[in-house]
Amino acid sequence: MGDAPEEANQTVGKETSAFPGSMSEAQDLQVDRRNVALQRLVSWLVTAIVSMVTMIGLLIAGIATRPSLVVTLSGLALWIVVCATLATSSHFWPAIEHRHLSYRLSEEGIQIRRGVLWREVITVPRNRIQHTDVSQGPLERRFGLATLLVHTAGTEFARVTLGGLENDRALAIRDHLMAGGEDHAL
Repeated sequence: MGDAPEEANQTVGKETSAFPGSMSEAQDLQVDRRNVALQRLVSWLVTAIVSMVTMIGLLIAGIATRPSLVVTLSGLALWIVVCATLATSSHFWPAIEHRHLSYRLSEEGIQIRRGVLWREVITVPRNRIQHTDVSQGPLERRFGLATLLVHTAGTEFARVTLGGLENDRALAIRDHLMAGGEDHAL
């Protein structure tokens, strides 16, 4: 199981060695597997903060209103159920979401597929791209990941993001999208 990230990275390198000609010929590529660990960490941090804030709120409400034992135990049981649900989803949801996130590169542009329950396919033609950025937050840097930001003309989807990319890969995609079509290095 520990070899999965290495295998995924090797697979990505093999898939991208031959540059596809059009969107229909291009292959769907997955974001880096380390993104699952990053998203789990972020989810667990959010869960911890929500749990602490709600517990403090329940304690303050309990001190201020002095509810009966039944109300106190019911509130505590509800808090435990909510925290357990958040913790469980924090562990399992990132892996599920990762399976439903892919992108496709071609000479024509980029297509991003994402969503577990509500799925979306975003296609950004190269001629609509105004500029691209690559950003890294502190946790992304720790995991060696980055987010590709594609800015387009228009109002809807004027800013399209693709997170969970290995940093060098994000930079290569950025350069590819801004090149005039002669770049086949991906």
